[in-house]
Amino acid sequence: MSAVAGKHALGALAATVIGAGVLITVMVAGLGEFATVALFLATLPAGVALRAALLRTRRPAQDDDYPLVLAWPSAALYTAFFLLPLVLVVIYSLATRQGYGDVVYSFSFHNFAEALSGLYLQAFGRSLRFAVIGTIVTVLVGFPFAYWLARYSPVRRRNLLLALVMVPYVTAFLIRAYAWRLVLSEDFLLAQLLRTVGLLDGPLNLQNTGTAVQIGIVYNYLPLFILPVYAALERMDWRLVDAAKDLGSSGFSAFRQVTLPVVAPGVIAGSLLVFIPMTGEYIIPAVLGGGRVDFVGTLVARAFLEGQNYPFGAALGLLVVMALSGFLALYLFMTSRAERALGGV
Repeated sequence: MSAVAGKHALGALAATVIGAGVLITVMVAGLGEFATVALFLATLPAGVALRAALLRTRRPAQDDDYPLVLAWPSAALYTAFFLLPLVLVVIYSLATRQGYGDVVYSFSFHNFAEALSGLYLQAFGRSLRFAVIGTIVTVLVGFPFAYWLARYSPVRRRNLLLALVMVPYVTAFLIRAYAWRLVLSEDFLLAQLLRTVGLLDGPLNLQNTGTAVQIGIVYNYLPLFILPVYAALERMDWRLVDAAKDLGSSGFSAFRQVTLPVVAPGVIAGSLLVFIPMTGEYIIPAVLGGGRVDFVGTLVARAFLEGQNYPFGAALGLLVVMALSGFLALYLFMTSRAERALGGV
């Protein structure tokens, strides 16, 4: 990391610490959500101006400096649609509920302590377990198809096959979940077909089970994995694989040494695209699980919509964000090391 990048990182860390201190002070003072958001908005321009002034005083301007004005549109969208909602979630998570739906703004970690209790902690573990298994199954199912599509499928029909992969996304997510509920029912063709071929003796018994939820999340997020992997494989020069085989490498060695380093970024991107939404999923568990397979996203929806307990729902949601951020950082660290190891083979 260069000295300039290090200064920017330290400046961002200092701004984060100062912002957290201001937020805590405001919460202790007992101000409401709108007053806190207004104070947050008021301090943003001052913080940006102070940061720019410090950078100008520490080093002279150079010709290749990034024009800060180009970052304002994305920074404004990021602030409006991520930072401000996140500030509201933090405010609600530290508040307490009074009566039914009323919120008293305070500074209490009671909601977090309750969210980390037995029942909700089991939901966290269940969500993570289903997401990990679903990601692995998605990779095992989606990678061979993407590999065949990029290398062996007819060129004239390739765009059509890609369009067929995305056809399920033409329909609504909720409709696709209910369609699987119909497919897994006892009266549908699948159960009758399994009985005809002798693979099933009794009832199918897949409705309202964890297996149905696992099938649903893999099916719904499979295209999100196939597309980035196909995009990475499409850029592959297959003559390199043929050359490796001509030089004595086996098919697996050629795949490991030539193909895998090229496609690894696509596999990582696709895995992240399916792992993150799987962890926070709540529609599929509610429809295919029948209320028996609760994910943490289901509990968040119930806290907001049914229990009118906004502080507790915000605390649950914030814990999900924090857990995903930690797992994402660990996952990126491990995969970056794997990429470097594969690149050095």
